[in-house]
Parts: sequence; structure tokens; C-alpha cells
Amino acid sequence: MLRRLRERLKTCLPEGRYRHSLGVEMAATMLARRHGADEFACACAGLLHDVARDLDAESLRRLAEEVEGEEVEAADAVLLHGPVGAVLAAREFGIDDPRVLEAIRFHTTGAPGMSLEAKAVCLADFIEPGRSFPGVDRIRELAETDLDLALAEALEGSIKYVSSTKGPTADQAALARSRALVDEIRSSREVGEFTAG
Repeated sequence: MLRRLRERLKTCLPEGRYRHSLGVEMAATMLARRHGADEFACACAGLLHDVARDLDAESLRRLAEEVEGEEVEAADAVLLHGPVGAVLAAREFGIDDPRVLEAIRFHTTGAPGMSLEAKAVCLADFIEPGRSFPGVDRIRELAETDLDLALAEALEGSIKYVSSTKGPTADQAALARSRALVDEIRSSREVGEFTAG
């Protein structure tokens, strides 16, 4: 099935996006193996995570509204490619595994209560081999031993970057989801450290 997905994606994604999707598949599979997530679910979600990324803003909003059944508020339409991608993965690619669909839906911002597979794919999108940004090597190293802390660090960096570049025009709902997941991870660590001592 993964081979068929790769072949199909190669024909419908731009070359750079396809290479990125292969990188996320590889990173998500490695994270799954290392941290006990389902490798096949992570590989599928890694391949399909950006299936809606190159749709125009109008198409993203229209499809998101169709799914939500109401007008969708998003300061930056590109943030809708996760939820829309989950719908396309189900409709166009026949994916029905809820872990795969959740991982695609939340790969850009994360969300509190995410499954292990969704966390692996979200982090894989940050650390796939084609990514190059300040701090990525540290996050990659941390991902080898601690998926949650690596994801929290990646999301914190993303929040700071988006807040500094977009300022008040940043999508506050998306930032709130990212902050809530970071807080959930940090809080669980503090409780765990407190009870372990």
C-alpha cells in the first residue's frame, strides 16, 4: 500500500513537496520504531500529511467549511491544509485509520491529547532530513530519546517564529492549539518529575 501511495503522490504533488513527504515518511517511521508507535500508520500519515498543502486559499476554505458545516475562521488559510488533508486522505486515498487521519489533521499545530502516532508525524514534519533551521539538530538529537520534549521544543520554536513574524495577524486559534499541547507536555513532565522524586 505504501508503494501505491508513493506512486500516486508522485503524480499529484509538486516535486519538492513529494520529496518532503518522503522525508516525513522516513522520519515518522524512525520515530515510530524508536518510541513504540505504529510504523505503518506513521508512514501513511507522513506520506499524506501535505496532500492538501498546495491547494489555493479559496479551495482550502471551501473544503474546510464543507467539513465543518459552517464558515471557517482562519487568519492564514494554509493552516487549513491539515484538516482538509485528512478529508482528502479519506475521500481520495481510502484511508480510514483514525490514527492516520488525526496525524494528518494536526500535523501543523499539534493539539492536546494527540495520539503517539500524531505526535510522531507532527515532529517528523519538523525534523525530516530536508529541514534546515536554527535548532533543528538539537531537536533531532532530543527526538532520539524523548518524543514529547522534542515536540514541545519544536512547537515552542514555531510559536516564537510565527508570533515574531506575523505579530497580531497570526492565527490565534492555531497558536493556542500549539501552546496547549506544549503546556500539556510540560505539565505532565513536572508532575512525573515531582512524583518520581
